[in-house]
Amino acid sequence: MASKRHDAAQIIAKLREAEVELGRGKKTGEVCRKLGVTEQTYYRGVRRSSDGPGATAQGAGARERSAQEAGGRPGTRRGDPEGSREGKFLSPPRRRQAVDHVQKKMAVSERRACRVLGQARSTQRRRPCEKPGEKALVARMIDLATEYGRYGYRRITRMLRTEGFRVNHKRVERLWRREGLKVPQKQPKRGRLWLNDGSCVRLRAEHRNHVWSYDFVHDRTHDGRPIRMLTMIDEFTRESLAIRVGRRMCSEDVLDVLTELFVERGTPQYLRSDNGPEMTANAVRDWLDRVGVKTLFIEPGSPWENGYIESFNGRLRDELLNGEIFYTVQEAKILTQWWRLEYNHVRPHSALGYRAPAPEAIEPLPFRRGIFTPMESAALT
Repeated sequence: MASKRHDAAQIIAKLREAEVELGRGKKTGEVCRKLGVTEQTYYRGVRRSSDGPGATAQGAGARERSAQEAGGRPGTRRGDPEGSREGKFLSPPRRRQAVDHVQKKMAVSERRACRVLGQARSTQRRRPCEKPGEKALVARMIDLATEYGRYGYRRITRMLRTEGFRVNHKRVERLWRREGLKVPQKQPKRGRLWLNDGSCVRLRAEHRNHVWSYDFVHDRTHDGRPIRMLTMIDEFTRESLAIRVGRRMCSEDVLDVLTELFVERGTPQYLRSDNGPEMTANAVRDWLDRVGVKTLFIEPGSPWENGYIESFNGRLRDELLNGEIFYTVQEAKILTQWWRLEYNHVRPHSALGYRAPAPEAIEPLPFRRGIFTPMESAALT
């Protein structure tokens, strides 16, 4: 205090010693001379204490000890240990729960608990009124989220509105969060179909049967044996045209699928694919040239240039293949055809304004009648 700076412990020790000497009847000046400090320094130390000269634990260290007793440590802001603060009570329901918890555990009045936690008593006493039909809405929302585990609240909103519920996405999102629903971590994002300058775009589909794209998806049955799936979509309508499943796939299988689709739906103007041996085989290219279909091969090692079919394959793997165990090829055929019909008729597509590629109003659901189209029935055999 006189010629050198003292730490908090030394200041507290001198203040305690001064208090003892003053209690013996000595004057302040004598005590300060004995301690080696001036009277101004002594009174400044007393003023910095929290309760005046009559307390034992006074001085600059008192605040540090109170912070430590409260669970903090010296140097931490507001006495809170780093990383130990709880989140803020941002919503009235969370504050209501906190007030009820404090009343129950601490046996204090509602008035005091509300004052400590910053909750208005009128807000605490007001209980939210449930809107008519909200229980049915929440129950149906949970059913849809359970059935379609990879759908978020936006697609669920569209499906609810299709079923007749008058809701918007904000209400569904609020109920979604309240019920603790959450879509698991998604797969890593794929690259864009085109660059900012449009250099990767070969040809954009402008109408139905303008550009089709197809690719292969690989999976395994329960016994570890591989299976291959030939997937094909219309890039304009986003409709899944076919999913052919087999142990092995060659150019002849590709020609079989293309022939059936061309007979049933007509021939597209362009067919986009990668440079796999099944797509670039001379038999396939010659046959496509004879029927008047032009081929669009992407650059080798650039799957983002075939982004529509890559996105479809990602949905197929995420929503079906990652959640199913195939014991036989026949089981894989049936489940993939069922998923394809659901994808075309039920699943809301964000690029189509959350409308299904081929909704039931335009094309009835074959699986609800218990039958498949001739091509689908052939694919199952």
